[in-house]
Amino acid sequence: MRLKDKVAIITGAAQGIGAATALRFAAEGADLSLCDLNAGRLEEVAARVRDQGRRCLTLVGSVSDRAFVQDLVDRTRSELGGLDILVNNAGIIRDAIGHKLTEEQWDQVIDVNLKGAFNCLQACMIPMREQGSGAIVNLSSVSRYGAVGQFNYAASKAGVVGLTRAAAKELGGRGVRVNCVAPGFVATEMLATVPEAKLEMFKNFAVPMARLGQPEEIASVILFLASDDASFVNGQTINVDGGAYTQ
Repeated sequence: MRLKDKVAIITGAAQGIGAATALRFAAEGADLSLCDLNAGRLEEVAARVRDQGRRCLTLVGSVSDRAFVQDLVDRTRSELGGLDILVNNAGIIRDAIGHKLTEEQWDQVIDVNLKGAFNCLQACMIPMREQGSGAIVNLSSVSRYGAVGQFNYAASKAGVVGLTRAAAKELGGRGVRVNCVAPGFVATEMLATVPEAKLEMFKNFAVPMARLGQPEEIASVILFLASDDASFVNGQTINVDGGAYTQ
């Protein structure tokens, strides 16, 4: 077991990549603290974690709320006995063509995707620095290269890469590694609103492997970066996109 008796926080854990990561971490021996806004689905994931014999704490709230994030970290440490890993997965989309993008849509995405990632990273890095160990995995996206209708999302995910690199430089000497995973087109509910014809175009023309990724495939890379297998990997962003982007 690569995460035996480790304690991990996973944000946005009720579905998709977050849920897949929670189940994979539990199978590898971790106890988990999960958060999301969807209480019902979060409890379903937690039940599956507990079925694997692991402890699981759930908290409902937004990572854009600093008080909630601090409570998440404090309760994780007090109720699960420590904090070894953070997976900064929570994210939203509010797509619109640039000239139609509202200030509210911009603020919502930046608040969750970038400010939320910072809130969680900062709250976790303090105890990790003190104990001299820890692994933080942030979730970016290949959309950081730019995508039509995603001024807000692309900016937020590019910001997460910058946040990752800065934190890795600050924390590497303290025994804390910070890395980033950038998924491509993955079969999650975030793609549920994309027309089937457009998905087929993505698969057949944008992705050399000619298919969508699965949440479990992203979870495997997150697991690697969170584990001691990646003990000398720091400040990196790994695209998991079937070869769609090679730069």
